[in-house]
Formats: sequence, structure tokens, C-alpha cells
Amino acid sequence: MGSTAGHHSLAWARPLHFCWRPLCTNGHLMCAGCFIHLLADARLKEEQATCPNCRCEISKSLCCRNLAVEKAVSELPSECGFCLCQFPRSLLERHQKEECQDRVTQCKYKRIGCPWHGPFHELTVHEAACAHPTKTGNELMEILDEMDQSHRREMQLYNSIFSLLSFEKIGYTEVQFRPYRTDDFITRLYYETPRFTVLNQTWVLKARVNDSERNPNLSCKRTLSFQLLLKSKATAPLECSFLLLKGPYDDVKISPVIYHFVFTNESNETDYVPLPIVDSVECNKLLAAKNINLRLFLFQIQK
Repeated sequence: MGSTAGHHSLAWARPLHFCWRPLCTNGHLMCAGCFIHLLADARLKEEQATCPNCRCEISKSLCCRNLAVEKAVSELPSECGFCLCQFPRSLLERHQKEECQDRVTQCKYKRIGCPWHGPFHELTVHEAACAHPTKTGNELMEILDEMDQSHRREMQLYNSIFSLLSFEKIGYTEVQFRPYRTDDFITRLYYETPRFTVLNQTWVLKARVNDSERNPNLSCKRTLSFQLLLKSKATAPLECSFLLLKGPYDDVKISPVIYHFVFTNESNETDYVPLPIVDSVECNKLLAAKNINLRLFLFQIQK
């Protein structure tokens, strides 16, 4: 009887699919994803984030984890996203990766271009009928050519970075984007760093959310773009390559992209270019923070 009562008292916790559970000062639970989204929305609207249940203030410093509930939730049944069967949460990851017959898998001939994705229980039938092993040499060469081109583009990026690292004049610095208010009172849509010095020049970085969309808090898709501005006077054209990466203490996923610009006194700011964050979830992680901390690399190209 006691165990049945305990089971029902925790039934509400089943929809919480994240590994940690923030707790507001009045004891209300949120899943981690909702908590980060609430903080990001509040940052965009320049409001104090509040608990959706009692409206008390919430923040990373005000909220705490409820380890007892986390442990209890980890022992509750959870639904497999592939076969929809119920499993203890502690066994769910192994089931979905190794045991589920409906888990999504790929053909063993993907290395020669087979694009098939499907449930594991159909894999044997597909591979027996897969046309790729019977393709002619010329057909396979075309497929491998496309795959090689993708690989070459990736290698070209990394070779470009290695080449830049051999330049004589290289500078990098940690930058902190802070939200600021615009003249038309659209708040928290723009960010700017304090002035900083790299390569004996003074610079500023600016960033904006969803390319200045008026109400990005109404959109599920979140992006950031940034602009590099030269603030000191240039005695001659200053040709630079630059890229932004995550800071040393952040876990946000940013793909390296190299940008190029020639700075002069007449043309001292780049266009807004995308900050290549992998998805909106990673963007929300940045927006939920009080400030956005990244690392800028600058490479001066000398003729």
C-alpha cells in the first residue's frame, strides 16, 4: 500500500525528461529545458524570469536542484522514443542505443553512399536488397566523389585555420557581450562588448538576436549574428581574418567559421555575420546567461 501511494504521488514527474530539476524558492519544479527557455525569454524581454506556478523570481543563483526528486524520477518508468514501451529510466539509454528493435540505424553500405535510415528490425532485409554493392565502378566513383567533396570542404576549413596559425601577427581575447537598450526601446535584442585591444588596435563586437526580429521571444527558432568594428584610426588598410569560438568555461557548441574583411577609416565595420551555433537550444543557453562570453581570434594578413 505504501509503495503504491508513493508511486502515485510521483506520477506528475513523468513528463520531465531532463536529467536535473531546478527548484524555485517556493518549491516548484521545472525541467531543465523549460528553465533555460524561461531565462532566455526574460533576457530578451528585459524582464525578471519568474516561476510559471507562483511567479516568484527565478535565476541560476536563486534556484537549486532537488536531488531527492531527481533520484525518484530516475527510477520511474519512461517511454522509449522509438518503440513507445516503458522502461526504468536507468535502463532507457542502453535500450535505445543497443536493444530497441525500432531504433533508427543506417545501412552498412553507407560508406559507399547508401542513404538509408530505418528501424533496426528492417536492417537485415534492406541490406540484403541494397543496390549499392551491385553498382558499377563508375556509379560508385560518382558517389564517392560527392563524399570526397564534403570531406575536402571540411579539411579545407581546418587547413585554413592551421595556415592562419602560422601568421606573424595573431591576437586573441576573451570577449563579453552585454545586453543594451536601443533608441526605440526594443530591449535585450542587441549585445555589445566593451572596447578591447588586439593587434595594437581597438575593437568592439556587436551581436543581435534573430537578425533584429522585433519579437524573437515569440519565435521557437533562435539565432545570433555578430559584427566586428574597428574603433581606432587605421594608418593603412588592415586586412584581417577572424573567428569567434566558445569561451574556455562554456559548453555551448559553435562550429568554426573564418570571416575575412579589410578595415579602413571609411569602412571600419563588417556586415552582421552568423554566429554558427548548432541549434536554437544552444542559442538559448547563451541568451539565458547574464552575459555572453566567447573568444575572438584575429589574424592580420600582411602583403
